[in-house]
Amino acid sequence: MAKEVQKFVREAGYQPLEGRSIIVKYAPENLSEQITAFFNSEFYVLQMCEHEIVLLPFNTTWGNLRKDVSLVLPYGDIQSVELEDVTFNTVITIRTGTDTIRLTAQQAELSDLRSSGIYASIYSGFFKNWHKENLDGTLKALTELGNRAS
Repeated sequence: MAKEVQKFVREAGYQPLEGRSIIVKYAPENLSEQITAFFNSEFYVLQMCEHEIVLLPFNTTWGNLRKDVSLVLPYGDIQSVELEDVTFNTVITIRTGTDTIRLTAQQAELSDLRSSGIYASIYSGFFKNWHKENLDGTLKALTELGNRAS
């Protein structure tokens, strides 16, 4: 995982789990939203921490990570987690008692050529893609969170 991500998460008061960070966007609901989402460059780091999931936004102008936490989701609030492969992405649907949060993560196989690979490489040198390295383990851990809640 990028040291910068760990540093920001710790500064915000959370304990990041090693190897449990990936790059995500909010998932579009329908075809119209998919078209606009294609041009939307709002990416986030989804970081699993000791007791919660934290989203850290990237700066859309400069591509660097912002020192800001845009979402904190305590594990105890999670009722279910579902994964669905849609074209070249995996849609992550997290349900709580009051909300449904849909995120999309670019699949590992092409991430070196896509935005997730570019953002991941910025923080670890241009030959290391921590999104790709962490994706399977993070998705499995998220699914297990949903299974525990059931």
